[in-house]
Amino acid sequence: MPEVIIPGPEGRLEGRFAPAPRPRAPVAMILHPHPNAGGTMNNRIVQELYKTFQRRGFATLRFNFRGVGKSQGTFDNGIGELSDAASALDWVQSFHPEASTTWVAGFGFGAWIGMQLLMRRPEIRGFISVAPPANMFDFTFLAPCPSSGIIIQGENDEVVTPGAVQKLVDKLRTQKHITIHHDTIPGANHFFEHEMDQLMGSVDKYLDMRLDPNSPIR
Repeated sequence: MPEVIIPGPEGRLEGRFAPAPRPRAPVAMILHPHPNAGGTMNNRIVQELYKTFQRRGFATLRFNFRGVGKSQGTFDNGIGELSDAASALDWVQSFHPEASTTWVAGFGFGAWIGMQLLMRRPEIRGFISVAPPANMFDFTFLAPCPSSGIIIQGENDEVVTPGAVQKLVDKLRTQKHITIHHDTIPGANHFFEHEMDQLMGSVDKYLDMRLDPNSPIR
C-alpha cells in the first residue's frame, strides 16, 4: 500500500494507492469524513471500502483532503475539497487512461463530496455513499443524478438523521435512467461501531450485483 503524493490545487495531497493488477482495470476513489471532526483517509470505514475495491482488482486510491495529515492547504468548507477530489481522480486516471469504469465511495462529508464529483465527471458510473449528511449539507445539486449507486445508513445514526437520508433517496428515485439502492443497517450508529460486518456485507452484495457482466444496471 504505497504512500503517494498527488499534486493538488493547494499543494501536495497525501494518499495511499493500490495499482491495478491488469490493464483496463476499473478505478475507485474513497473519500474520508469531515476534517473538522477528525476525519482522515485512515478512518476505519474508508480503509474497509479501500480494501474491498482493491480485492476486486480496482486501481484504488484514498487520500487526505487539504489540511489533513501531510496534505497541504487549509479546510475550505467543501469547495476546495471538491477540487482536491477532482485532482486526485485526474492523478489516478493518468496511470489508467483506459480504465473500464470509475467508481467513487465516501463516508459522511466524503459522501457529499463524492456525489458532487459525480456531477462533474461523467466517467463515474457507480457510487457508494455511507451516511451522506443530508441534514447538514445541500444535495439539491443532484438534478439529475447522473449515476446509479447505493446509499447506506445506520438505523440509529445520531449525526445524520435517517429521515433526511430517506428524503434524499426518495427524491433520487423519481429520476429516470438511474437506480438508487438504499440499505439501513439495524442498530448501527453513525460510525457502525459494532456493525462493520453488516455495512461491508451490504457494500459487497451491491458490488457483486453491479459488477456482474449481466447486471441490469449499466
